[in-house]
Amino acid sequence: MKIYTKTGDKGETSLFNQERVPKNHAIIEALGAIDETNASMGMASALLPDGDSLQILQNHLEKVQCTLFEIGALVANPERKINAVELTNEISALESWIDQMQATLPPLHQFILPGGHPGAAALHVARTSCRTTERRLLTLGPFSKEILIYFNRLSDALFVAARAVNHLTGTKELIWIPKNKNSSPSP
Repeated sequence: MKIYTKTGDKGETSLFNQERVPKNHAIIEALGAIDETNASMGMASALLPDGDSLQILQNHLEKVQCTLFEIGALVANPERKINAVELTNEISALESWIDQMQATLPPLHQFILPGGHPGAAALHVARTSCRTTERRLLTLGPFSKEILIYFNRLSDALFVAARAVNHLTGTKELIWIPKNKNSSPSP
């Protein structure tokens, strides 16, 4: 089977139901954002150093990547049927993962700059991609609230995961120091 079909050469693609739409259609924009989030998570995982504690993180990232494919399939289907219970369980799993990671981290009293270890920096990129996905889904709407909650929680998880990678690798987090130190907001 050839990878190229030439059916998209004029700027159109097919939806799940075979309807042809422009490649900048809201559904395609949302699917692209989900794909970017998934790919950036894969890159972050590839940049993590070897180690048992980081292997657990890689396992979580891989599970989330599989869930993103499932959500993408839901978005690709114009009828957008969703198993709300299953996605609610995935949201609970993200919350549990966040709590586990946060329990090992020093408290955060100031904003931090995205960066640090290359794996952590890539997780911050994945987090910003996740926020883009949220916006694309809101533009597309209406959606099941569980899908929007999932991406909101995933963004939080990616932020905490980036902090965890910096912590586990002994990489210092860079604190944001505003130019006007008297107006320093707290997170």
